[in-house]
Amino acid sequence: MAPGVGGVEPAVTLDQVPCWSDPDQRISPLSPTSAGSETPPSSFLSFSDPLTGDDAAAGPGGRGASRFPVDHEINSKIYLWRGNPWNLEVDAVVNSTNENLDEAHSSPGLHAAAGPGLAEECATLGGCRTGMAKMTNAYDLPARKVIHTVGPKYAVKYHTAAENALSHCYRSCLELLIENGLESIATGCIYTEAKNYPREPAAHVAIRTVRRFLEKQKDKIRAIVFCTTSSTDTEIYKRLLPLYFPRDKQEEEIAVLKLPADVGDENGETVIDERKIRIKPLPAGAANSKTPIPTLADIPLPNSGLTRRRNSFKLDSYLDPAFMSIIKDPDLRRKEQWEKSAQANKGLNFANLLGFGDLGSPPLSAAEEYSLHSRYLAKANSMNLSDIAEMKIIYRGGVDSEGRTVMVVVGAHFLLRCLDLERFVLYVVKEFEPLIQKPYAIVYFHSAASLQPQPDLGFMKRLQQILGRKHQINLHAIYVLHPTVGLRTAILAMQLFVDREVWKKVVYVDRLVQLFRYVPREQLTIPDFVFQHDLEVNGGKGIIVDPRTKHVYQRPSG
Repeated sequence: MAPGVGGVEPAVTLDQVPCWSDPDQRISPLSPTSAGSETPPSSFLSFSDPLTGDDAAAGPGGRGASRFPVDHEINSKIYLWRGNPWNLEVDAVVNSTNENLDEAHSSPGLHAAAGPGLAEECATLGGCRTGMAKMTNAYDLPARKVIHTVGPKYAVKYHTAAENALSHCYRSCLELLIENGLESIATGCIYTEAKNYPREPAAHVAIRTVRRFLEKQKDKIRAIVFCTTSSTDTEIYKRLLPLYFPRDKQEEEIAVLKLPADVGDENGETVIDERKIRIKPLPAGAANSKTPIPTLADIPLPNSGLTRRRNSFKLDSYLDPAFMSIIKDPDLRRKEQWEKSAQANKGLNFANLLGFGDLGSPPLSAAEEYSLHSRYLAKANSMNLSDIAEMKIIYRGGVDSEGRTVMVVVGAHFLLRCLDLERFVLYVVKEFEPLIQKPYAIVYFHSAASLQPQPDLGFMKRLQQILGRKHQINLHAIYVLHPTVGLRTAILAMQLFVDREVWKKVVYVDRLVQLFRYVPREQLTIPDFVFQHDLEVNGGKGIIVDPRTKHVYQRPSG
């Protein structure tokens, strides 16, 4: 990229960007200003903080020990830059976009600077959820990568949920940076006028989230550049940065007085102040019951408390579950937790009696499934799961006869005795995430799988909850090759006890040639033993597939 040629702004290196710990970045908040001049932007004592009142300092942690003590090593990694992040020579720049990752809703000017290749790669990612992040190449930008994230819509009624979703945006970007071995990142303000997010509250969330992240991961990050494109944002960041990144004891002491009462938890997320449960007598009979009362750690995630019609889940998927989850009164939620858990333990678990596993846990609401899926996806994206990938239990296929993406599952490769199920679930969530954004299909090879122990229905129910409702909505069919009587019985049980809507989509296929009617042969990578099993089972039934050449031919009669 030639600096200054054709209207393109020259690339800027980190050496040219002011570091927060540099002495020339300090303007004393106590220094007098000349007559008639404006107050220096960094003079943060002269600005009233809209998130704190006169009594804020008297709140929890207001006048006690500093919640953000001076840390010179962390300060040396913070930069403040007036300009577009994609003009910087850093490892990654952040693009604030929408769930479709389209150019029209991205950070203004980024796609034009990066070239058409960026939009083409974004179109292959399958979208991105609010609060999450995905990475692409940077193409014509000075940076190496672009990290795309989706900020939340803002409404005063759902202020806490919006804050936490925004905090998750910044944390997801930083986690993705580390996961890919990168060390420097430049980010603008991850909110837009269209989403009505107030600038100053958003800046508080951004700065404190970055501070908390660096406290845990400062050895893995070299530089974080906050980029502003307006004088308003620049003034806000210069005023708020000393609160969370004080450079000396004086700024630290001032920050103790000026910080909001709620500066989040150890990750920077807002803490929801749930009232203590009022002490009441146990329900009748509970005192004499032998069933132990579950502790909060043992209680599953709360349900919405409403009986949902089966056709209402599509509406739930369009609501922001992070907002939905904070509406209910905390006391009522915990009471429902206890009642549902006690009922699940007291009632007869028919599926367990039939040997299909424990299905006694209550169902999850849309908000709870969303939260569960997001936590698993974030963890999966931060881990190296190559050992699970090498087992070839699941892998991406081509497309079916109608152009839907296909995921292949090989039952015989599922070695339950030597498989870490938690890591397997994380790998499944990571691999399925791009697929479940639009209609897709699953091909399951049960060939010779009956020789291996298989997971019970309790595991399958939990896995389905973790995958979430987009998986349920967009799954077109599950093609099961070489089903056995035992497998048919298990799938019938899943229809009865787990989810009829998903498991009624199963299509049984007895022979490979029948499978090729749904998914063309060239779209599938099929293990050799599947061909051999098909020959052994169907060898005397006319058309067969040769296990060596993979050719389909008519078996000679006689």
